Amino acid sequence: MLPASLLVIERGWLSSNSILFLEGEGAAVIDSGYVAHAAQTVALVDNGLAGRRLCRLLNTHSHSDHIGGNAALTAAFGCRVIVPQGIDAMIAEWDEEALLLSPLGQSAARFHHDATIAAGDEVELGGLCWRTIAVPGHDMDALAFYNPEQRLLISGDALWRNGFGVVFSELLRHPEGAGGLRAARETLDELARLPIDVVIPGHGAPFVEVGDAFERAYQRLASFEADVELLARHALKVMLAFALMERRQLARAELPAFLARLTFCRSVNARYLQHSDETLAHWLVRDLVRAGAVREADGMLLAV
Repeated sequence: MLPASLLVIERGWLSSNSILFLEGEGAAVIDSGYVAHAAQTVALVDNGLAGRRLCRLLNTHSHSDHIGGNAALTAAFGCRVIVPQGIDAMIAEWDEEALLLSPLGQSAARFHHDATIAAGDEVELGGLCWRTIAVPGHDMDALAFYNPEQRLLISGDALWRNGFGVVFSELLRHPEGAGGLRAARETLDELARLPIDVVIPGHGAPFVEVGDAFERAYQRLASFEADVELLARHALKVMLAFALMERRQLARAELPAFLARLTFCRSVNARYLQHSDETLAHWLVRDLVRAGAVREADGMLLAV
């Protein structure tokens, strides 16, 4: 299903997938997972390299679960780091607000980038020529990588087997200036026009059920377009599930105060839900327990 020069390192949902490209005695990799998994990322990449030298690390976008291992990989292998053009300033300044680290209560190790890549650029990876495509929505500066000869798409979080990443950009702006959902639809339209045989997503296994994936993505997008409060609730549940996956557990009594400390949570709650801290905590726990994403035991919230 995939060229021999390409290796997908599939991860759990706390970390993104990493895609390793073998290039003779050298190699390149796209995305590096979450900082809590950095040592594991280095070990997995080192194993995949099989004695090759890692020369380049590229990122699809700036979220913590895709850039968190950048510092560890550069320290271990001395590779160059190439980031999407739109995020270079926030990386250089290490703007934790713009990188959605402090607003979401997430972490990343600071790193320095060596170059940028922009939509429409071509880059050779694993002996194949890839064209970069702007895929705004989940992240307004995100890029996907497309190889027309093999009909391969590396989609990042713009398209998964069962949807796409949270459209944070819709919720981060005042409603009059919101455009994340519109951008997400334009992104799906752009990708759906491509001849694609295999999608390598940012999370989950590579898949060939491309038409089915687009159908699911459009259905999910339409539900958010019809009711942005649904998107707000979804985003807060994803945020808490991620926090619990990182921490493994959190005292239930501490949850209202934990949520109140996060600027993203406060902003979304004030704009769309208007819940008290305790009410917000209650329905988040209820819905995540019902979904099987969280377990509650002895006053603790536990990741499943």
